[in-house]
Amino acid sequence: MLVAGITSSITSFVGNHSVVAVFALLVVAAVFPAASELVMLYAGAVAAGAFADAHVTVFGHTVTSHFGAYLAMVVGGVAGNLVGASIGWAIGDYGGRPLLERHGRFLHVTPVKLDRAERWFDRYGSLAVLLGFALPIVRSFVAIPAGIARVPFVRFILLALVGCAFFCFTFAGIGWAVGASYSSVRRYVDYIALAVIVLGVAYFAWARLRSTRLARGRASDTPH
Repeated sequence: MLVAGITSSITSFVGNHSVVAVFALLVVAAVFPAASELVMLYAGAVAAGAFADAHVTVFGHTVTSHFGAYLAMVVGGVAGNLVGASIGWAIGDYGGRPLLERHGRFLHVTPVKLDRAERWFDRYGSLAVLLGFALPIVRSFVAIPAGIARVPFVRFILLALVGCAFFCFTFAGIGWAVGASYSSVRRYVDYIALAVIVLGVAYFAWARLRSTRLARGRASDTPH
């Protein structure tokens, strides 16, 4: 199964490179859907010692304490997410909406999503940053719109820190709790990942179709 291969690649990367892998994957996950939920779940399981051949290392040194390993994974995830969030904010702040409307498809950012993000920020203000990074799935679509909305960077990064910390501690904690049982529930993770991917593809197709129809409607309303 393709999804099983994807999840296996992610978990193998985390298992082989521990904190470095978590940091790198969470950098990407701040601006692009990169299964940050699965990354932190597996990071927590590795920290709990669920896998005999997977260890947590920091700067070449193996962390022998399970709790210390858990903290190292969480800090790596939070740091990576903040780096990625800063990059996303800078893209939105520098390029603005015109850049995203031209090239946003590479980041799965459509005009419909930008409209929704603007309404989200209008309704909740800067709190949208904290909530967005604390929640699964939507967390990859917060940083760039925040830059477009001109959320001050210091405020943005502080709120992102709180949201990212909540997310990483929570999901790594779930992985820690699952611990040695992870291998027995692994197949269910694959099914959940498949469901998320299918729903995501359906959503992107619907959003693209809707944005195309809206664009055609605006074009037809334009006086000639």
